[in-house]
Amino acid sequence: MTSATDPLPHPAAAAPGPPAPDTTAPPRAPRWSLPVLLAILLLAAALYAWNLSGSSLNTFYSGAVWAGTKSWKAWFFGSLDPGNFLTVDKPPLALMVMGLSCRLLGFGTWQMMVPVIAAALATIWILHASVKRVWGHGAAAVAALVLALTPITVAINRDNNPDTLLVFLMVSGAALALRATRDGRLLPLLGSAACFGLAFNTKLLAGYIALPAVFAVHLCASRAPWVKRLVHLLSAAAVLAVSSFWWALAVSLVPAADRPYIGGSTDGTAWDLIMGYDGLGRVFGGEGNGGGGASFSGTSGLGRMFNDILGGQISWLLPFSAIALIGGLALCGRAPRTDLRRTALVLWGGWTVLHYVIFATAQGTMHPYYTTALAPGIAALCGGGGTMLLNAFRADRRWAWILPLGFAVTGLWAIVLLRRASGWNTWLWPAIGLLTVAGIVGMLVFRTGRRARLLAASLAAAVVAALAGPAAYAWSVPSGSGGGMGGTNPTAGPSTGGGFGGAPGAGRGGFPGGARGDVQNTEAGGMPGGANGELPGAGRTGPGGANGELPGGGTGGQDGGFPSGGPAGRNGEFPAGGQAPGGTAEARGALPGGTGGATRQRGGFGGGPMGGTASRELITYLKQHQDGATWLLAVPDSQSAAQLELTAKEPVISMWGFTGSDDAMTVAKLEELVRKGELHYVQLGGGMTGGGPGGGGNSVSSAVTSWVQKHGTKVKESAYGGSTASVTHRSTVYRLDPSDVT
Repeated sequence: MTSATDPLPHPAAAAPGPPAPDTTAPPRAPRWSLPVLLAILLLAAALYAWNLSGSSLNTFYSGAVWAGTKSWKAWFFGSLDPGNFLTVDKPPLALMVMGLSCRLLGFGTWQMMVPVIAAALATIWILHASVKRVWGHGAAAVAALVLALTPITVAINRDNNPDTLLVFLMVSGAALALRATRDGRLLPLLGSAACFGLAFNTKLLAGYIALPAVFAVHLCASRAPWVKRLVHLLSAAAVLAVSSFWWALAVSLVPAADRPYIGGSTDGTAWDLIMGYDGLGRVFGGEGNGGGGASFSGTSGLGRMFNDILGGQISWLLPFSAIALIGGLALCGRAPRTDLRRTALVLWGGWTVLHYVIFATAQGTMHPYYTTALAPGIAALCGGGGTMLLNAFRADRRWAWILPLGFAVTGLWAIVLLRRASGWNTWLWPAIGLLTVAGIVGMLVFRTGRRARLLAASLAAAVVAALAGPAAYAWSVPSGSGGGMGGTNPTAGPSTGGGFGGAPGAGRGGFPGGARGDVQNTEAGGMPGGANGELPGAGRTGPGGANGELPGGGTGGQDGGFPSGGPAGRNGEFPAGGQAPGGTAEARGALPGGTGGATRQRGGFGGGPMGGTASRELITYLKQHQDGATWLLAVPDSQSAAQLELTAKEPVISMWGFTGSDDAMTVAKLEELVRKGELHYVQLGGGMTGGGPGGGGNSVSSAVTSWVQKHGTKVKESAYGGSTASVTHRSTVYRLDPSDVT
């Protein structure tokens, strides 16, 4: 977090306006700079890729990537299935990137994750380069190392959620904006706007969070004259609009009958998705987002980043970054308007503050892995601001206590976080305490005089102490000694709170294999009622019944079993059959069509190797009797559909989206599909939102359910050799033919 820096010319002497051409050769980089960066990148690559084939990816996105390899239309729209009935609930840019990789290399875990890991490593490289231009090579190395070791960043960079690409694009945009501000040039600013627009097409409004800081620093600190600055910003705004809304505009130009239903929307349009569930709904709640935002990350409030759930994921260096930001700004004093150090502090400080406030106060769905977007700002402040504090520590005794204070606060907070993880690496927090004390004492004793090596050793001890905690959390993910629910809600380190995540057997409500049993809106952790709630095979039982069943059938389930799509909610639910992704025990909950779950294995897409755990007998039966239909089966929700299509390698319809509440399937649409012979089989029962046998929680799904029950013919288990021995909760498959449509 602190390091010796390369001397930089103070920009005080620079006159306003465009800089004069630089005729001097840039200072030669220290010999150690490139090897250190390469070592950090190698460390990051190991953290992100080690034992990757043993990790579980998000089935929801895996199904969409597979669909994109089978249909270019599905690739463009981000459809969940190659038949293009329904899309995922995000713009498709991340899916497009992974889909292209899988088209070139074949569909699989590594093929899907190659561009994700490449984007993660590129983010470190870009941040290093941006920090280096302002504060020097030492600060850049520290920033790169902090980013590489951020626990939640390690967890999400091993997953196929879109956040890795989102952070890459935002960091690229911020770095280009800083270059444009420094040089007064338009082209880098336009590139920055394009990057933020692409970030919008990765995860909608989440890609805009840092934009106010970017525009503010360029407006206030650019070397260009005022009029030119305004023209530049207006030009950048135009590029931002084009790069942000091209996909939504293209979708809206396609007639509704010729495009898939846009998942997560209330009317099947991309514009509704932008402004509703995945847009302002995430901040203010509603539109399918849980009230209070407490479903995965604890109760909203300014202290959320430090709570039991998020503290170990992102907060280790937040106190130091705050001290570095405030101290760095104070050290800039009355520097000129174009002072590059202050500009960078405002940019990365604004990045951090904006993300912090929005994540902390969000009333909608808030997953722990969202906080990975905080990591670049924290890393840049620790490297750049920390370097400024180090220089002040060595040069001015009035500042001699600030840097040691920063290390002291960091060490104390690390001890608090580690002591929350009862029984996990109990030796670590005393070691961090001793190293912190030794480093601070050594820094104060050897600050003056010619004992530079002893001062460097003391500083190194303090830095190691500050990074030891997050490094241990980060290593727990690839090593398998910790980490949370693979794929759907990845986290790092042991279980310490009521959210998802945790080491095997650790904390409250832990599933075998590190997946937790929390249900959305169950903040206190574990299954409802606070019991352990392990799945079958763990040797424990959940509340309300044996075999880990939810009491009373959970949400929309029957007979005490898991609903086919898991508890209501998005991106954190159990895959069909109530299985916990990333686990190793056999999970025997019912899958669509009344199937028993297959043995659970590590690896793949949240459901065994390469995803999906459905009865082979049922799949074989459906394929044998598909009779030329486009879709093998229609099921209530997206998670179930993705599981089945990854196993069957056939298109499967998700009738009502991720939460089971989208109005994608109507009676009229179902009648048309059946009349054309494009769909013969529909699964009812289970569901995610308590809407009765169909699983949807609205009048549209209820009408579809009634119509299917009235016109369809039940498929008996004996027809495909299904077994009842391991099935607690059962859904029903119906056969529909054109002759059934009147």
